[in-house]
Amino acid sequence: MLIFKRIIYIVLASFLFIQCAKENQYLIEKGKVGSLTKETTVLELSTIFKKDSIVSNLAVDNVGAEDRIFSLNDDEYVIFSKKGKKLLEISPTKQHDSLSKIKSIQIFDRNYKTDKGVSLQSTFKDINENYMVNKVETTLTSATLFIDELNATIAIDKKDLGLNSFSREEITIDQIPDIAKIKYFTIWFN
Repeated sequence: MLIFKRIIYIVLASFLFIQCAKENQYLIEKGKVGSLTKETTVLELSTIFKKDSIVSNLAVDNVGAEDRIFSLNDDEYVIFSKKGKKLLEISPTKQHDSLSKIKSIQIFDRNYKTDKGVSLQSTFKDINENYMVNKVETTLTSATLFIDELNATIAIDKKDLGLNSFSREEITIDQIPDIAKIKYFTIWFN
């Protein structure tokens, strides 16, 4: 009977450990997105995402770049699940360097969330109740919120603000409605 109880405790402990590992796989923190940290290199991406698919868009060489009308400025690594769902877009600090650290991660999967529950499914109200918005910057198509606590930028589409896209009107935090949804969520590692 004692052996049976030990087996049950071991199974329960294993289950809790696996469950916590799955939750941490999608946790967003300052300097961390899932298993990616400030110290992660581009070379390690294939190991970390071995069950997923990585598509790399490498920047064109500077030689002759002025002759090209369209060119990529930065290397970019896009992570897709095996089912084809876009999860993350990763930019390195140095181009064409497999030992480069990560500069930024744009999140596309709704499973990624902060410890306070903010994810792509969140509204401005969720962001504002859980984090201090340190700055609002206006672009042609969105309002970008700067969250220093996460070292993150969150973009909200101007359409959700009731403004015309491409308007140059400055947006203040008071103009953003509680129901405005997140357009882009980016974590910066600098």
